[in-house]
Amino acid sequence: MAAAEPEPEGSEDELKRKFREALERKREKHAETTAGRGGKNAGKVHGAHGPAPSRRSFRRKSGG
Repeated sequence: MAAAEPEPEGSEDELKRKFREALERKREKHAETTAGRGGKNAGKVHGAHGPAPSRRSFRRKSGG
C-alpha cells in the first residue's frame, strides 16, 4: 500500500467555506420563495387538524 499524503489544512477550510456558501445560497433561495406566502400558517398542508370535511358513518347490518 502506498502511504497516503496528508492533506494540507487549507483544503479542509476551503471545503468548509464552500459548503457554508452553498448553504447560504440555499437559505436565500428558500427565503425568497416563502416570502410571498404569509406568516404563521405558511406550510404546504392546509387544514391538517380538525374534523374531516365529510365523515363516513359505518352501520352494522342487522337481522338475518
